[in-house]
Amino acid sequence: MSVKKFTMAALGGTLAGVILTTQVAGPMIAQEAAQTSNVYQQLDLFGDIFERIRAQYVEEVDSKDLIEAAINGMLTSLDPHSSYLSAKDFDDMQEQTKGEFGGLGIEVSQEQGFVKVVSPMDGTPADLAGVEAGDFITHVNGASVSGLTLDQAVELMRGPVGSEIIITIAREGVDEPFDISIIRDTIKLTAVKPRLVGSTIVLRVTTFNEQTFPGIEEGIKKLVAEAGGMDKINGFVIDLRNNPGGLLKQAILVSDAFLESGEIVSTRGRAPEDGERYNAEPGDLAMGKPVVVLINGGSASASEIVAGALQDQRRSITVGTKSFGKGSVQTLIPLKDDGAMRLTTARYYTPSGRSIQSLGVMPDIVVKQPVKPPVPEGEADAPKSAVQDTTEADLRGAITNDSMSEDERNLLLEERALVEESAKLRDEDYQLAYAVDIIRGLTAIAPKP
Repeated sequence: MSVKKFTMAALGGTLAGVILTTQVAGPMIAQEAAQTSNVYQQLDLFGDIFERIRAQYVEEVDSKDLIEAAINGMLTSLDPHSSYLSAKDFDDMQEQTKGEFGGLGIEVSQEQGFVKVVSPMDGTPADLAGVEAGDFITHVNGASVSGLTLDQAVELMRGPVGSEIIITIAREGVDEPFDISIIRDTIKLTAVKPRLVGSTIVLRVTTFNEQTFPGIEEGIKKLVAEAGGMDKINGFVIDLRNNPGGLLKQAILVSDAFLESGEIVSTRGRAPEDGERYNAEPGDLAMGKPVVVLINGGSASASEIVAGALQDQRRSITVGTKSFGKGSVQTLIPLKDDGAMRLTTARYYTPSGRSIQSLGVMPDIVVKQPVKPPVPEGEADAPKSAVQDTTEADLRGAITNDSMSEDERNLLLEERALVEESAKLRDEDYQLAYAVDIIRGLTAIAPKP
């Protein structure tokens, strides 16, 4: 609020205040005093309980542990994402944003009293062991996680690199819970894994840490050079499946990389002045080429910011299944004991003004990843038939096609090879193949320059 506006409001208040003060201010002051008194009474109650525990609990307890537990209990009662971080936990989190840490490689939340896997991270021990987004962890090394806070459950899963952990999983569609053995390892996250599929640049984004935007920028530059220039690229696929999110700043930078202008995301806190709006700056790394964004139930937080921004700005076609639905912003507030408080301070909104909290981003085209049926024993090694499909060119004495030059024929064969490569991809990753096919289809109908 400007000084001028404030002064004008104060003058107006002075004129009316002579009458209003006796009618309103008295009860308001009394109400505030009563609320303050009630807070102090509750703090006195906390102090009484704290002293009783220290003096009379069956075993001696550490005062520091009691206070930390009380603080954490206060924060975790607010929502699943607010919590207290000890000095060690705070250091661990800072290491994770840099892309290297020890553990299993899963992002978790809490639901129905159990630990729910938001997503396993690509190439990590949990991912390689078969943990999937949406799994519920019910036991760790035989001990139930029911009744534990999320931080307590995570602490159970921590351990030295190279040690084994057995987690019990309850999975939708599977009748009985089952055990998975995982060997803890140092997690080295590669935030962006770029590759060429035919003429399409596929950017697999696994997390949003300090490496993410630089990884996208460098990946695009490298693959465009490898393809022989941007005119050889037909489009981009941004693969955000099972990406649990991360740094808000990186989500904004990644969105901005594919937008020339317009809003990316806005955040709104409890007070109107706490709201912020982030807009794109000129410069589209894709140079206007078609973009497809891949999401699923493991795409959360920062992933949903990118997917929502590009979808609302009509910059991309979103493909896959509904995202996780975490539309809140957490602020890390350092504390005096070298720890930190992770506090939910705002909700974020996509450019169209929608909050995806608990709703998620709905893809423009819903495409589920097919579940591959198990191959019957012995069938995988069965000999294949030598008889292949026959075409006109295979017939004895077939006349040749003389309407094409050698260069045109070679170009046609290259284009066919790219289409066949995409077809093979369907067996490996159906959703990704679908996204690549959309890019190819958009390119086929686009006006020729």
